[in-house]
This record gives sequence, C-alpha cells and structure tokens, in this order.
Amino acid sequence: MTNHAQPIKIAILAMGGEGGGVLADWIVDMGEANGYVAQTTSVPGVAQRTGATIYYVELYPLARAEADGGRPVLALMPLPGDVDVVLASELMEAGRAVQRGLVTPDRTTLVASTHRVFSIAEKSALGDGRVDSTQLLAHAARAAKRFIRFDMAEAAEASGSVISAVLFGALAGSGVLPFSRAQFEATIARGGVGVKPSLQAFGAAFERTQRGDDGETPPAPVAARPAPQPRHPAVRALVERVQRDFPAAAQDLLLEGVRRLIDYQDTDYAGLYLDRMAAVAALPDGAERRLLRETARHLALWMSYEDTARVAALKTRATRFERVRGEARVQPGQVLAINEYMHPRLQEICETLPGGLGRWLMNSTLPRRIVERLTQHGRVVRTSSLRGYLMLRTVAAMKRWRRATTRYADENRRIEQWLARIAATAHGNPELAVELAQCQRLVKGYSDTHARGLRNYDTVMHAVERAGMALAPATLRELRDAALADEHGHKLQAALARHALA
Repeated sequence: MTNHAQPIKIAILAMGGEGGGVLADWIVDMGEANGYVAQTTSVPGVAQRTGATIYYVELYPLARAEADGGRPVLALMPLPGDVDVVLASELMEAGRAVQRGLVTPDRTTLVASTHRVFSIAEKSALGDGRVDSTQLLAHAARAAKRFIRFDMAEAAEASGSVISAVLFGALAGSGVLPFSRAQFEATIARGGVGVKPSLQAFGAAFERTQRGDDGETPPAPVAARPAPQPRHPAVRALVERVQRDFPAAAQDLLLEGVRRLIDYQDTDYAGLYLDRMAAVAALPDGAERRLLRETARHLALWMSYEDTARVAALKTRATRFERVRGEARVQPGQVLAINEYMHPRLQEICETLPGGLGRWLMNSTLPRRIVERLTQHGRVVRTSSLRGYLMLRTVAAMKRWRRATTRYADENRRIEQWLARIAATAHGNPELAVELAQCQRLVKGYSDTHARGLRNYDTVMHAVERAGMALAPATLRELRDAALADEHGHKLQAALARHALA
C-alpha cells in the first residue's frame, strides 16, 4: 500500500465500564455504513493497575480498495508515530498514550477528558501520590497536533449518559474524520440502546468542540461560607468559643476540626481539641498564623485516627451507600451488593476492646491463638445485607469505649509529646515548629500502613531530638518528604545519612 492512501488510524484508551468497546463499535459501524472498510481490535488491560484497554480502529475507503484491485490489509495494533486520532477517557490515559509515542505533533489529534481516576499507586502512596494534572495537560498539549480536552465525565453525568458518547461528540466536532454530524448521530440511533441521553451528550460535546472551548471553564468564585448556627447547645458553645477565642485566620480550620471530632467521638472530645489549640494559639507565630493553622489541621486528623470502630462507621454510612449507588449508576428495581474485605490484625482487635480486656487477650495463650486463627485470612462482609450491616454497626458502636482502650492511650501520649515538642521549638524557631506540625502527615491509615508510617515518624522525631534547635526547617522538610516517598524507609535512611543524623 506504499503507493496508495493510508487508512485512518484511531486508538481508544478507556477503562472498564466507560464504553470504550461501544465507542470503537460506533466508529466501525459509521465507517461501514458510509463506504469504508473498517476493522477493530482490542488489547485488554487491568483498569488503572496496568493501563486501560486499548481499542484500535482502522478505516479505509471501500471504493479506493476496489479500484486498487482488492481489499486493504489493515493493522491489528497502533504503532508509535503512526496514529491519526487518540481518544482517552481520562487524563492519565492521555498521558500514557503520549508516553507510548501514539501522539505526535505533526499528525495526531488527541481528544481526552481532563477528569482523573486515581491509580492504585497514587492512592496507596503515604504522601500525596497524585500526578500533577497541570503537567500532564502541558505535556499532552506539546505532544499533539491538536488537543481537545474538557471534563467529559462531568458532561456525561449532566446528560445522564456515559463518557463514550461525549468522546464520540468531541470526535465529530473536531472535524478530523470525513463524516458529517448527521452520520455520527445516525450511528448512535442504530445502536438502539440509550439513544436519547447518548445523543444529548453527543450534542453537548459537539457544540463545545465546535466553539473551540477546549480548555476548562474557570471555576466560579467561592462564596464566603456562612457562620454555622448549630441548634445543639453544646455544639453551639464550641462554635462560639472558636469565634471568640481564636484569630479569624484559623477559624475555618478550627470549625472543621470541631465538626470532624464531634462526628468521630462527641462534643467533649471536640472540647479537648480546642483546649489543646488554645495552648498553641499562645505560642510565637507569624502574621499569617501558619503554626496555628497547620497544627489545627493536623491535630484534628491525628485525634480522629482510624481504628476499627472508625472504619466500620465509615463503611456503613448512608452517604457512602448513596455514593456507591451513584457511581454504579444503579437503576430503579436493580439490586446492589457491596462486599467489604476485612482483615483486622490481633493487635487491632485488642486495641478496640476496653483496655483491661484488650491487654488480657494480647497476653493470653489459648484465646489469643483462637482469635489469630479466626482472623488469619480475613473475611468478606456484605454490608448491603442485614447481617453484614449489623455486624459492622456493632463494631462502630464500640467507639463509646474508645477513651478506655490501649490504642487511645498510645495515640494520646504521642499527641501530647508532639504538641510539647512544637511548643518547645516555637519559642526558638517558629518555622521549624511549623515543619514539626506537618510531620503528623507521616501517621495515617490503619493496619500495616499505620505501623509503617508510625515507624517513619519515630525515626524522624529521633533525628529532631538529636539535632535540636540546630536543625534547619528545610532539612526537616526533606526528611519528611523522604519518609512519605518510600514506605519501606530506604529514602529516609539515605536522607538521614546525608545529613549525618542516622
């Protein structure tokens, strides 16, 4: 075929459930209905773990093929530097297409949604493991001949359709294929399923692309949040205390901390939070009150540590069921089943029980072996069933004994030590105290994640004690970032050795 026209080559990258196969079938059907030979193949991935499924479509004019004396030989896979159109259902998939060389500045039109579905690696990072979307957008814009992008998941949600219909509309609006809007819409109509919402999503995307509105709509200015007006007397007293005793620069974070801790435990616990923050408010601080704000944020997070009662409460909330139903697009009359994998360790079980009972179980012989055998492999709990739901609600109700548990005593001791270290440092080096406050980021999650984070936190605090006031804030920031970058602690140890703090 070196002496003849090349096929139109289209690569589609989509995750499971986003209609990538439907989109490929639409393109093939449209081509075959309008005088083209069409072929599609797919290489399945495993969603965000190893990449999306790649659907590949080639279109070749039937009349030209017949004039050349035969049918064209079409490829089964896209080749780097040899793709006319790339359609990506999510921004990271667009980045992966660029990385594979499928997008080139002399040839490729890239159509991608700018929303993110975070990968497992991004979600499981100890720190903020998210890839910078701004950098992804800039890199994709440089790599493509034309880059059409907007939040297509939001557009699909607004029309009650799926993202494949939005991508199809953006593809039509780009004008890169030799088909009219009517031919695109006739293809959707021939599908016979979800035609009306699909056409609505298609039309919105087509019009937006035709207008040249390829970027994101600037967010509307955020209106000032009105002051809360709680009806409960104890809650109202806490809100009034924040407004009366703390500077305005930190009140938003303090109020959110109060709300979080009431939800986590009760009003007395939120009062303890404000008692601790009152001591921090009296410390030396800059005009921006960075120390007060950072401590307010991280103290609220630490005081609402994730134990088994907290995890069970979060998994059985009505808002969570509503969110899952929305994400799964459950229709009236459909039944939704939610299976939770639970694998609490013996230590976590003991930490949930009242202190005396938990210590007895941890130090026992036969009862301990029985519990370890029962929990060795974990279990699946169906929270959408009455039995599974009541089981987790029972665990969630155990928060009433939280203050009597060994876990509470341990976390309380660490929090007090952390606050005392911040106070002692603030008098000599307020900037270093701010970095100390942010070290709480190392302590998060539950089970093995919490254990690893706590180990890194203790290592960093040992280095702080060893260096004393001579430690530069930038050095502590480097140690913290190294701990967050590597859950096994190798980067932290390297940073400690570099600064002679090992």
